[in-house]
Amino acid sequence: MKRIFLTLAVLSQILLIAAVVLGLNIGDARALENRPAVSNHMLTALGALVFALLVHAILLTYFMGTGRWLEETSRAYKLSPDYCRESSRLKYGAFPGMILCVVLLIVSGALGAAADPRGTSGFDGWFGFSAKQTHFLTACATICVNLLINVREYQAIARNGLLVHRALSEVQRIRREHGLPV
Repeated sequence: MKRIFLTLAVLSQILLIAAVVLGLNIGDARALENRPAVSNHMLTALGALVFALLVHAILLTYFMGTGRWLEETSRAYKLSPDYCRESSRLKYGAFPGMILCVVLLIVSGALGAAADPRGTSGFDGWFGFSAKQTHFLTACATICVNLLINVREYQAIARNGLLVHRALSEVQRIRREHGLPV
């Protein structure tokens, strides 16, 4: 799972960065000749946003699945409850960062839509920054936070993987002791 998550997280970051680069190369978004560049930026950004959300959803699904497996296996083989407690701690430790990333991704996308000069939102920006600058700064912050959270999620997956491996080794030992196939 570590390699799969790492590959998806890296691809997610590349897509997010590509969306920012495409946005920086737009020039005047009002100009008719720059509409294809705006469309490319918006489509890439939307794809990157959905893909980044998918990566976080995969992490959630992984923890739900391994947590359930540990719970049922611990009950069936009378393993220490420490396996389930540690897995839960890792899972619930990853949730706040995951939620923060989801919120930042959505806010960044919404600010991008609001910053479109051809739109009707009337958004002028925040804290003395223009709408375009506010969107750019939020997008950059989102990429940085997403990267940091992806690193923490990867570490949590690695620790949980070791936990599952230890539980599986314990199950195999118990099955061998009872003459059951391993």
